[in-house]
Amino acid sequence: MEFPAKFKYTKEHEWLSVDGEIGTIGITDYAQGELGDVVFIVLPAIGLKVKSGERLGTIEAVKTVSELYAPISGVVTEINTNLESEPELLNKEPYSGGWMVKMKFADKSELDNLLDAVNYRKLIGK
Repeated sequence: MEFPAKFKYTKEHEWLSVDGEIGTIGITDYAQGELGDVVFIVLPAIGLKVKSGERLGTIEAVKTVSELYAPISGVVTEINTNLESEPELLNKEPYSGGWMVKMKFADKSELDNLLDAVNYRKLIGK
């Protein structure tokens, strides 16, 4: 399992990559492994305003259904439409082609509430 050091992580197993005022969000390698084969994804509408911790979408796998939560507050600016026809990208490329949502930050100080890779590894016992 890999956990890029440049990303931030949540206790709910989302990752966040920061590029200026935009955060790219997906689920971690650990999360996709726990879910199993992903078969369907529901993503939010562009323009949706969410607060940190609110639901952004749903991930349906063969074994279970899981929620995607916003690691930060902000506005959805883009969704990965490739996941509509290729939901398995979440399993194959959780940190690249399997990204899910891009958001513009409402309050960049919320990044301080997220975990770094070392602490995320500790959380999951890896």
